[in-house]
Amino acid sequence: MIRWGGEKPTLRITRKLFRALDDQAGVIEHRRGALERVEFVLADWLATRRRRAEVEQRMEAVSDELELIALVTSIPGLSAIGAAAILAETGDPHRFTSARALVKHAGVAPRERSSGTFVGRRRVTGQGRPSLRLAAWRGIWGTLHSGPVHAARYTHLTTREHNRFKPTQAQAAVAAALLRQLHAIIVSGRRWDPDVATFGSRRRPLELAA
Repeated sequence: MIRWGGEKPTLRITRKLFRALDDQAGVIEHRRGALERVEFVLADWLATRRRRAEVEQRMEAVSDELELIALVTSIPGLSAIGAAAILAETGDPHRFTSARALVKHAGVAPRERSSGTFVGRRRVTGQGRPSLRLAAWRGIWGTLHSGPVHAARYTHLTTREHNRFKPTQAQAAVAAALLRQLHAIIVSGRRWDPDVATFGSRRRPLELAA
């Protein structure tokens, strides 16, 4: 596995592999065919990794040509590839009349369930572009770990006393915020500003993150 590029062998899988090799009626009898099949699977996996690396290089090169890398990576925790994946699904952000329109396009805009006098919880619509929604969800994993503003927003939503969000609901809210902020910095041509991202109240989110 190390020769094939493995860096962190999983002991659980390794144990199962050796147990299978001890099966006299199974793998031992068909050892040559079984190992050949494993080789084919590994070859496909390595080829997929190479293709992914090539695509990521091309995505980063296009972002560099458009002079977007410095802008998008000014958001703490968002990588150039993560931003490129989002922009590959949105197209030119200038085509959206507002940041909210972009959020609705992704299907992460909140929608309130109400009927008559009943008012339910607000949920995401889920009626947008699934691939964009997925790219935004993947993009926030880095920002939640490395971005104090997004981390503070998530903590606040999941710990507040009233209308506390479930983790997935809070993640959707942060994903929507990420899309709004991407739209803002690209349309304006200005780097991400934590004060603007927190509506001028930077100190409070940072305290929540702590």
